[in-house]
Amino acid sequence: MPIPYRTTPLFDETTLPAALRSEHRTKAGVWGVIRVIKGRVRLVYIDPASEAIITPDDPGLVLPEQPHFVEPLGPMQMQVDFYDEPPSG
Repeated sequence: MPIPYRTTPLFDETTLPAALRSEHRTKAGVWGVIRVIKGRVRLVYIDPASEAIITPDDPGLVLPEQPHFVEPLGPMQMQVDFYDEPPSG
């Protein structure tokens, strides 16, 4: 199983940066895994358009250069792990 090369700080519904709440994307060759520690987060994919509810039992995968944003669904804690090869979850 690959090891993330970087992990964000732990964010909650008040400290989640505006940049993550609006459309953004990972760089080429970078996968992101959104891990919710507490609560729920909506992960919205722009292209192709879809969304997922991320929970502590169900992390969200973002592919390289995939446009997306996240939206807290009430109180939550989350962080993002970044990989330079496809993660297994």
